[in-house]
Amino acid sequence: MPPKRATMIGLMAILLWSTIVGLIKNVSEGFGPVGGAALIYSASAFLLLLCVGFPKLRTFPRSYLIIGSVLFVCYELCLSLSLGFTHSGRQAIEVGMVNYLWPSITIVLAVIVNRQKTSPLIIPGVLLAVAGICRVLGGDQFFSLSEIANNVRENPLSYGLALSGAIIWAVYCVVTKKIANGSNGITLFFILTALTLWVKFLLSPQPPFILSAEVWISLALAAMAMGFGYAAWNVGILHGNVTILAAASYFIPIISSLLAAFILRSHLTLPFWQGTAMVSLGSLICWWSTRGQQA
Repeated sequence: MPPKRATMIGLMAILLWSTIVGLIKNVSEGFGPVGGAALIYSASAFLLLLCVGFPKLRTFPRSYLIIGSVLFVCYELCLSLSLGFTHSGRQAIEVGMVNYLWPSITIVLAVIVNRQKTSPLIIPGVLLAVAGICRVLGGDQFFSLSEIANNVRENPLSYGLALSGAIIWAVYCVVTKKIANGSNGITLFFILTALTLWVKFLLSPQPPFILSAEVWISLALAAMAMGFGYAAWNVGILHGNVTILAAASYFIPIISSLLAAFILRSHLTLPFWQGTAMVSLGSLICWWSTRGQQA
């Protein structure tokens, strides 16, 4: 597949991904954090089986089959559970914002692993993205360390999973391009994620389901956003330009926050939007520092 076409397909994932934060939180409200995630990934895997099919595993490089599977499953667990275990819609949006550090981290890793040329601009870009997260978590106290600590202390599991997920996904994006050799294991990865979540669901106590039409609709939309979004993104990172895709994703924090605020009926304050803009601008600066170079 031509790199330009693959990059365009990868960009389509951005709009789909922008709906995920609000939808996952909505589904978790009805089915619980683990049960909701298990249902989302099961439905997404079914859609991928219909649209993409099951891959011929014999043709996969063993390193991609093993490393890719582990990284993908770990990231999806971090993402879905970090959102599912949040205490409110506002906290879910904040946790989602922490996850959006991955574009900047991806570019940094592309420079380190792929030896991509860059300029010193990458340093202020990364620092600005991190400062944006601090602004989001600092609330009305601007960059108050005590306020940031209080927010994280309120739910260290969700914030910790979100940060871990950002790092894991950045590693997946960079490493997969080097070891996949054109293979696409997205369907297998979703099946493995769903199975892992169902095992956790069966082995630990779960809250009762609270079903409604909104929950069922959110489940259907989340499954489509996950399945089709990652199918498009996987094509992009396997055959397209990783740096362009990572940089273009600076739109995700803004669009995602808007959609999540609407879906979850949450009010977002000016400091939150300032932090979101800083995260997006930081990703853009990171991209600009590698402009004109192939990842």
